[in-house]
Amino acid sequence: MTEKEKQQAGELYNSNDRQLLAERVAAKKLCAEYNVIPYNDYQKKERLLDRLIALRGENTWIEANFFCDYGYNIVMGNNFYSNHNLVILDCAEVVFGDNVFIGPNCGFYAAGHPEDFATRNQGLEYAKPIKVGSNVWIGGNVCVMPGVTIGDNTVIGAGSVVTEDIPSGVVAAGNPCKVIRPVKVSDTPAPAPSSENAEKPVQPVEKKTVQVKKREIRIEEIKK
Repeated sequence: MTEKEKQQAGELYNSNDRQLLAERVAAKKLCAEYNVIPYNDYQKKERLLDRLIALRGENTWIEANFFCDYGYNIVMGNNFYSNHNLVILDCAEVVFGDNVFIGPNCGFYAAGHPEDFATRNQGLEYAKPIKVGSNVWIGGNVCVMPGVTIGDNTVIGAGSVVTEDIPSGVVAAGNPCKVIRPVKVSDTPAPAPSSENAEKPVQPVEKKTVQVKKREIRIEEIKK
């Protein structure tokens, strides 16, 4: 198996492998380019995200700065918003559902390292996928650890370190993050978003047509 195949299979792999290093360099160059695009150049931001991220839905907005390892392991649903300084270490797949809102300075870390220092010092690491459901709000300064799943309709409090799965429909917070209570459901319908009260800028959205093909190519490579 190649080191990339080991990585995608969740086995220990050498992150300094030449192929993986080249792919990280390519992704980080795109991140650097994204982070200096003028704020209101919406179309350029859209085009660059199409090159960087494997699959994303409509209405994606990521405030600069944004950093990731590979990009091709990231899937974002419709209406994805992240505030400044989002970090996604996508050594394994990191999937977000629809209507996900993320506060500033949040990290999603699919990468992990062995506890045994002798193994760790060899440059070996592992990766476990992260999944975030739909209608999830994640407060600022949250860290999500390898292998975690966060259910639909859930709120993660600011400053949390999410080390284990969090179910749907709850408010959870803390280090380590624990369920506090069920989400309070309002009887009053939420107001329709407008340009005056929207939480993120309004920008033109282009039809996405190439990401699925890009993702199929990656999966075929893994199967070889």
